[in-house]
Amino acid sequence: MISTEHLLTLAVIALVIASVVAAARLWAGPWTVFACRVLAVVILANEAAWWVWLGAHDTLSASYALPFQLCDVAGLISAAALWSRQPLLVELTYFWGLAGTANGLITPDISDHFPSFGFMQYFIAHGTIVAAALLLVVGLRIAPRSGAVLRVFGMTVGLLVLDAGVNLVTGGNYLYLRHTPGVHSLLDVFGPWPWYIIGAAGVALAAFLVLDLPFAISRHRRVEVVG
Repeated sequence: MISTEHLLTLAVIALVIASVVAAARLWAGPWTVFACRVLAVVILANEAAWWVWLGAHDTLSASYALPFQLCDVAGLISAAALWSRQPLLVELTYFWGLAGTANGLITPDISDHFPSFGFMQYFIAHGTIVAAALLLVVGLRIAPRSGAVLRVFGMTVGLLVLDAGVNLVTGGNYLYLRHTPGVHSLLDVFGPWPWYIIGAAGVALAAFLVLDLPFAISRHRRVEVVG
């Protein structure tokens, strides 16, 4: 889906996110609480709209409509993080949003086109999660804590185990554990099942480490100053 439509959509999403994050970082104040909660409501309303749309079209199925894909879970987590700013929720939003959901923007698993509901819902869902991650960590300066990478990676493995069980019961493909998406993605690089799962886990851990690197350096410097 690398097309003019796709690239323009990414440009609009990037512009909106950059504007909100810059505003929060430069002009922090009570307005950010309202902004975070509005974004949380948008995320939840967009997710609920998806289920309503599936139900209205008699296509609601446990094999693909349950909120067990990483982006669905990240959406619920990010809404809670925006509302509460609880550190663990912020960490999950940051690492899952930028290492996982952002990939869904670059290689979208969707065949719909603008301005269809499916197209709008998909890009709003993914764009708002990335927005939440950057707003909380870059805009509001809620940095990941020491050990965040291991915590988030452990919870990612936990989600993998949970989704494997859900797939067994529903016949679904949550977390793409049974086969790769129907579009070209990074998973294609790692070969057939189950090797692409192992490869993806390694890339996820590496991505988490890279995303944490600026904060790890900052934490190390603070320890040196205190010492």
